[in-house]
Amino acid sequence: MELTQKEKDFLNDFSKEEQLCIDKYERYEKEANDEGLKSLFATLRQNEMAHKQTIDRIMAGENVHFAPAPSAVSQSFSCLPSSCKADERASDAFLCQDALSTEKHVATTYNTGIFEFAQPSLRDVLGHIQKEEQNHGEQLYQYLALNQMYQ
Repeated sequence: MELTQKEKDFLNDFSKEEQLCIDKYERYEKEANDEGLKSLFATLRQNEMAHKQTIDRIMAGENVHFAPAPSAVSQSFSCLPSSCKADERASDAFLCQDALSTEKHVATTYNTGIFEFAQPSLRDVLGHIQKEEQNHGEQLYQYLALNQMYQ
């Protein structure tokens, strides 16, 4: 697959963004106090790893004519309200709000980059990843709202 320099640059940016998400979710899973939030961070990290693998395959020149697993797009989030103490809840709220901010940024990066790709199959794959990023944000928002941490 022949990629333009601009496409390669965007893919490099996407790969770096995905790695940042992986690193954050791995760290945040360890730092979170609430078990439900730990589980959410673990799930999101796994999804981000799949995104990075897809991006890296495209960068390696593989023809990727499929969208990543649709389960991550339709996956809903459910957990019980946090039973942590106030200071632990405040710490978890910070982690979750930072993760939500990161997801907003990553989804915006994909939105901009998608327009620079000539091949419809790549735009489809990247659009699917973007939709999954939006879903990650929705799940983080749901956790924050459930725990009255979003204002």
